[in-house]
Amino acid sequence: MRARGADVTDIVILVCAADDGIMPQTREALNHAKAAEVPIIIAVNKCDSANANPMRVRQEFQGLGMAPEEWGGETIFVDVSALKGDGVDTLLSMILLQAEIMELKANPNRLAVGNVVESSVEQGGPAATVLVRKGTLRVGDVVVCGTQWGKVRALISHDGTRIKSAGPSMAVKVLGLNGAPDAGTEFNVVVKEREAKDLVEERLLQNKESNELARRKNTLESFFQQISSKDDKVLNLIVKTDTQGSNEAIVDSLTKIESNKAAVKVIHSAVGSITESDILLASTSDAIILGFHTKMDSGAAPLAKREGVQIKQYTIIYELLDEVKDALTGLLEPELKEVTTGTAEVRQVFAMSKGGTVAGCYVRDGKLTKGKVRVLRNSEMIHQGVINTLRRFQDEVNEVRNGMECGLRISDFNDYKEGDILESFMIEKVASKL
Repeated sequence: MRARGADVTDIVILVCAADDGIMPQTREALNHAKAAEVPIIIAVNKCDSANANPMRVRQEFQGLGMAPEEWGGETIFVDVSALKGDGVDTLLSMILLQAEIMELKANPNRLAVGNVVESSVEQGGPAATVLVRKGTLRVGDVVVCGTQWGKVRALISHDGTRIKSAGPSMAVKVLGLNGAPDAGTEFNVVVKEREAKDLVEERLLQNKESNELARRKNTLESFFQQISSKDDKVLNLIVKTDTQGSNEAIVDSLTKIESNKAAVKVIHSAVGSITESDILLASTSDAIILGFHTKMDSGAAPLAKREGVQIKQYTIIYELLDEVKDALTGLLEPELKEVTTGTAEVRQVFAMSKGGTVAGCYVRDGKLTKGKVRVLRNSEMIHQGVINTLRRFQDEVNEVRNGMECGLRISDFNDYKEGDILESFMIEKVASKL
């Protein structure tokens, strides 16, 4: 989403909180703006906060190669308060100055061209938020957005009011398309509906051919790999979100989770509410449904309960990704880890009247427990078995602690010698990591 925003932007306003400084998402947004080679103005927000430290923010950005103008650099910094409105006028003047230096111009007297910033399916039908780059978009225009088209039924501005036209650099919500276009798609206004239909049909045919080719290619190339890795762990997911941009970002992040032990497979993703068909698909494919800022249809919840399908709802992308990683870890078989619980030294060997021998031991470290044990002689293991009998004086016990003496017998072993070291250990199951 940030990369797409930087690509369609003339000037980037990067907002950073004066009390928090540079956060991971700030760094990511900065990298996308640099990659798009767009001029950056940094707005240091929350300067009215008691914990505000605008100088620290400047120092952090200077460390990333964004030296402030007042320190001899080229980056414009403006201290603002979104709460009180302080510094907003200064920020606007800096934007106008930068635009004047760049000579930003566009022709409003032509058919509109721009990009889809976001799209969603609302009660009134599909809606797309578009940014007009050239020309003027008007109510009644025929618009083509990727594989979607329609006649503009209404234009809604950022403050929710209906307008009749939108010129260059304006962002408006468009109603009237026959579907939700992909975010980032370029939109064009065409003269006739017939032209729009023909263009969309041609693009749909091209997409169908490329998808079929990709499926054949993937199936053939991964056939033997699928056979050899049939025991691999796979987490099947269905992703439903409120907007196309969120959907794209979440699916992209999920597919980038790397592990050679378990894999994420997004079998379906779409914009809109969680429906009964999503539940049935999850049931047949043994998938989990992830919802992000989206609702459930009335019949979806009881059907999910009957089918045993888990639905997880989120409002923060990072929480969603963290829980998916935890789920992947849960799919893995636990790793077995050996833990030494104690060591003991054989001080004396006793022969039993019924045959066999008993080792008289002194616990030097930790505790000796009934269970697995290995016998070391001259630092080399000569036997590994299980302590069958563990006694302290005449009492049978389960463990003997550090500094105490005991007598014991080990299964299938009688060749004790003074000075032998006994290591008591256990095998613990540890949750695997990706």
